[in-house]
Amino acid sequence: MTEKTFELNRRRLLGAAGVGAAGALAAPAVVQAQETIQWKMPIAWPKNTPGVGVNAQRVADMIGVMSDGRLTVKLFGAGELVPPFEVFDAVSSGAAEIGHGTSYFWQGKNPVFHFFTGVPFGLTAQEHAGWLYYGGAQALWERAYEPFGVLPFYAGSSGPQAGGWFGKEINTLDDLKGFKMRIAGLGGEVMRRLGVNVVLLPPGEIFAALQGGTIDAAEWIGPWNDLAFGLYKVVKYYYMPAFHETGPALEVIVNKEAYDALPDDLKEIVRRAATASAMESYADFAYHNAEAFGPILEKEGVELRTWPDEIVMALGAESEKVLAEIGDANPLAKETYESFVGFRKKASDYAKASEQRMLEMRSMVLGS
Repeated sequence: MTEKTFELNRRRLLGAAGVGAAGALAAPAVVQAQETIQWKMPIAWPKNTPGVGVNAQRVADMIGVMSDGRLTVKLFGAGELVPPFEVFDAVSSGAAEIGHGTSYFWQGKNPVFHFFTGVPFGLTAQEHAGWLYYGGAQALWERAYEPFGVLPFYAGSSGPQAGGWFGKEINTLDDLKGFKMRIAGLGGEVMRRLGVNVVLLPPGEIFAALQGGTIDAAEWIGPWNDLAFGLYKVVKYYYMPAFHETGPALEVIVNKEAYDALPDDLKEIVRRAATASAMESYADFAYHNAEAFGPILEKEGVELRTWPDEIVMALGAESEKVLAEIGDANPLAKETYESFVGFRKKASDYAKASEQRMLEMRSMVLGS
């Protein structure tokens, strides 16, 4: 974040942080003189990774600004304090007070976690936020994390992601069989059932694995991040969009004991910092993915592809089976699954008549 951008963000925050934060900033000097609280924040991404790493730093910065320095957060990139897939454990144990990642990274603790990042053929970013904030899913998410002493907050989304980079063209289901692919979340389980050898790697290891032949294909995020990671240098077939990450959620996770020890105004500041960063996340990804899309397609040898209908239908059929199986895993998973499926149907019906049709009309007019 540049100094100019940070100052602009600071002014916006100070003007719109809400009644709770405004009250804190306007409190008497005796209150402002309270002892400074310092938190550690490990994240699941390399520092300064476009979109995701920057989102984490933004949350940390916002908390410091909105609290007028009463609560400060020191960020640690992936592997600096703990390995990327151990961020949740660090927050749960109290080794760190706050963390940043995405819930499917810790799905081994409870398969229901998948729903709070996003699932194949799932919700858009806006729909997912609506389900969390107004559809009761935030309460389900909190119940899922409660046994681990962790409190989750929604922190934004990349929007629809890319399907991945492949070393060969995928025309039939047989073309997928035996492929070694880095793919996260339930998309990995679906691909595995279609014959793909799935490998889960931290983001920082994707390029080296492609280059070294450990994997034949990989999905990461989208044009902005894929361009920054240089994935186009190794494999050339670029499939869009992703079937499995239609609006995946970023999360801020907080140790519940550390959170409960905060005064009420600082609790609200932590929550509002995540919410404010979510809004900036949408804008960040929407703008920079559009800007990077043309340049990445101009790289030597890169060919844009979309999934053939046969593969889409097979992916969809397996995805629905996987989701239903998770719904049978435990009572909370069943409740979450039913809530998700019910809202997805309503959201899909509305989208067909609104956003989907609007995009079709825009393409007709623009000729693209």
